[in-house]
Amino acid sequence: MSRDETPPRILGARTVYEGWARYLVAEVQMPDGTRIGREVEDHGPAVAVLPYDSERRVALLVRQFRTPPCFVDGTASMLETPAGLRDEDDPETCARREAFEEVGLRLSVLEHAGRVWSLPGLSTERMDLFLAPYRAADREGAGGGLAEEHESIEVVEVALADLAVQAERGEIADMKTLCLIQTLRLRHPALFAPPSDRSPGGGPSPEGRS
Repeated sequence: MSRDETPPRILGARTVYEGWARYLVAEVQMPDGTRIGREVEDHGPAVAVLPYDSERRVALLVRQFRTPPCFVDGTASMLETPAGLRDEDDPETCARREAFEEVGLRLSVLEHAGRVWSLPGLSTERMDLFLAPYRAADREGAGGGLAEEHESIEVVEVALADLAVQAERGEIADMKTLCLIQTLRLRHPALFAPPSDRSPGGGPSPEGRS
């Protein structure tokens, strides 16, 4: 589209389904005047946070069942960062809530890593991404998600060096998780050095997973 052209605009939308999310069909007028229909999945904004312990060089992630991947290829579970829909106006408040509910962490410092469209061709979801340092003492709860929402979340502690290897091998299947791991690698590369490269007094090597 050239600068002189009228940008596309939404003329209206009709709801075809409403449940946990809404599904709409929008009527769009294109720059040449053509009108087209486009489907929209609408459930609003979300957050995702990657908590990492810089002393032990581990991250807290979750493993849980996801229906769409299972539907596509039988995937039984996904390794992901804590995440959820943004019920609050403040993304940071939401990120802290999700971290406590899912992995039992009481987070304080959050490092904003971006605000991105998760699936711009279909969904209205725009996600705030955060990195979050924590210490062992910040793990005040059991995590596991909300029982009433049947989340059945398993809390997984993974060495950062292992996450780097998984990312290099293409084994991180969840996009938000891959984005946050790679962002942490870019911003804090020293955290991913193997244990043999650590300076004396740098703390014990991570145990891997628990």
